[in-house]
Amino acid sequence: MPELKSKYASFRQKVNIVIYGTSTKAGRLFDLILLGIILLSVLLIMLETVAEFDQKYHHYLLFLEWIITGLFTIEYILRIISINKPWRYITSFYGIIDLLAILPMYLSIFVMGTSILAVIRSLRLLRLFKILNHPQFTSQSLQLKQAIEASKGKIVVFIYFVLISTIIIGSIMYVVEGKENGFTSIPAAIYWTIVTLTTVGYGDISPQTPLGQFIASFVMILGYGIIAVPTGIVTAEIAKRVNHQSSSNHNPCNECGAEDYPDNANFCHHCGHSLEKK
Repeated sequence: MPELKSKYASFRQKVNIVIYGTSTKAGRLFDLILLGIILLSVLLIMLETVAEFDQKYHHYLLFLEWIITGLFTIEYILRIISINKPWRYITSFYGIIDLLAILPMYLSIFVMGTSILAVIRSLRLLRLFKILNHPQFTSQSLQLKQAIEASKGKIVVFIYFVLISTIIIGSIMYVVEGKENGFTSIPAAIYWTIVTLTTVGYGDISPQTPLGQFIASFVMILGYGIIAVPTGIVTAEIAKRVNHQSSSNHNPCNECGAEDYPDNANFCHHCGHSLEKK
């Protein structure tokens, strides 16, 4: 009995190293294989929606999808049994995504009309964020996250300004153009303003009067500025952090990519890994 427990513990440890060990050769190979399976699965989901292709190759698509679902099911079970606190993984964001990746095919046995289930299966793409949990990618994502957090006050004020401007311009266009030119209400005029500001320009509503066309020209030019401002705010914060990193006397953590630790720290406070000094 103790020997069986020892073999099971050894098996769990090996599985944990392969599945969760992103810094190991086996872990990186597992992530690459999983990446290929996810991309293939999403490709199959898209092909199923092409009526001619699905009609001709439906049985092959179904067969491949069941194989992929079986592989995801095995992986999901191995993730649960290879960690000490499986419930934490099951209730985590990625744990729920992993479960949603395998449920649709099993539910399709009992539920007809699987178009909605196909959309749920496409959530497998979210698992790519977990696969890309490499220190280099983690470092870049941390920089972007910190830049957005530092910029959110300015962005909120800017969005508030855009909303107020949209309402004012929409109200003016409603008065200038009127119902006879398609601006049947202030909400409809606000819809036109948003479409024009974002440079989408559906064309379902368009100003007919000279004054309305002049205002529309102003809104179009304003739209380019509105697109550029938030990008500039976030870019400035990223540049500031990159400059701070280059002037710092330490490198990002090789294990988790964290950078926000004191200069005199010897170990990363995120993962406990030893830090390399410059």
